[in-house]
Amino acid sequence: MKAIVLDKPGDESVLKVGEVPDPVPGPGQLLIRVKCASLNRADLLQREGRYPPPPGASEILGLDCAGEVAALGPGVGGFKLGDRVMALLPGGGYAEKAVAHVGSVMRVPQALSDAEAAAIPEVYLTAFLNLFLIGGIKPRDSALVHGGGSGVGTAAIQLLKEARARSIVTAGTEAKCARCVEFGADVAINYTAGPFAPKVLEATGGRGVAVILDIVGAPYLEQNLEALAHGGRLVLVSLLKGARGEIDLSRVQRRHARIIGSTLRSRAAEEKAEIVAAFLNRFGSALEAGRLRPAIHQVMPLADAPAAHRMMQASQHFGKIVLQMP
Repeated sequence: MKAIVLDKPGDESVLKVGEVPDPVPGPGQLLIRVKCASLNRADLLQREGRYPPPPGASEILGLDCAGEVAALGPGVGGFKLGDRVMALLPGGGYAEKAVAHVGSVMRVPQALSDAEAAAIPEVYLTAFLNLFLIGGIKPRDSALVHGGGSGVGTAAIQLLKEARARSIVTAGTEAKCARCVEFGADVAINYTAGPFAPKVLEATGGRGVAVILDIVGAPYLEQNLEALAHGGRLVLVSLLKGARGEIDLSRVQRRHARIIGSTLRSRAAEEKAEIVAAFLNRFGSALEAGRLRPAIHQVMPLADAPAAHRMMQASQHFGKIVLQMP
C-alpha cells in the first residue's frame, strides 16, 4: 500500500510517498481502507523526532482517519465489511490502510463527508475528554480555550455550544478571532494585543472561567491562574511553548485551583474505548444530526503532505487540514 514514509526525523522535506506492507488486524482490531486522514499538531512533533509513537503502534504518522471496513480481526463484532467508519489511531493514518482498535472506531454519520469524518476523532475526543470528563464543565459555565482556530479549538467551540456552556477563545490575529466568533465562540481574544487574563475576567464579570484548555504551557501559566475562577481547573494538553515555569502556589491554594496534565494518544485502548463510548453517549445525537461538523481548511492529496505540514507549522489554517488518499 501507499503511505507517507520518512527515513529520518527532520523538516517537511523528509515526508515521501512510499510502498509499505499492508497492516494486519489482530484480535479486537479492524482494518480500515482509508479515504482521508487529518493532520494534527502531534504529527509535526513526531516528524521532528520529538514525539515517538506508543510501544507497538505504527510508526507511520496520522492519529485519525475515515474510510471503510476492509477486514475484521478475531473476536470483532458490531461492524461488517464496507461500513463507513472513522477512527482514533495511535499512528498509521497517512496510509491507504490502517488498523484500529474496535473501541476507537465510530460509524460515520450520513451527514458527514469522508474528509469531515477524518477530522472528527482526535480533536473532538481531545476536547471532550479534557473539557467534560476531566474539566467537568457544566451548562452556563465559561471555558477558556487557547488556540481557538485550531482543530481542537474549533471542536471545543462546537461542543461547548451544544452543552450550553460559554466559550472564550484566544487566537493570534484579528481575522482568526473574527472567524472563531463566526464559528460560534462567545468571545475571542487576540493574544498578540496584550495580556489575555484581564480580558477573560472582563468577559466573565470578574469571576474567571471554570475550565481552561491550554496547549501553550509555561508562558501562559501565570495568566491562566489569574483567569481561573474559584475552584477552576487548568488542563494542560500540550506544551508547545515550553514545559518549565514558575508559579505562586499560594494563588493555587487560595483559589482551590487544580492543574491537570492530560494526553490522549498514550492511553490504553480500553481507556480510549471508554472515552469514545462516553462521547457518543453525550454527543452522538448531535453528531448524527450534523450539528457537530468540523471546520475544514483544505483537503489535499496524500502526496502533498509536506505542503500540508508547512501550512500547519505556519498556523495558516483555520480548523483542520485533511489528506485524501489516491
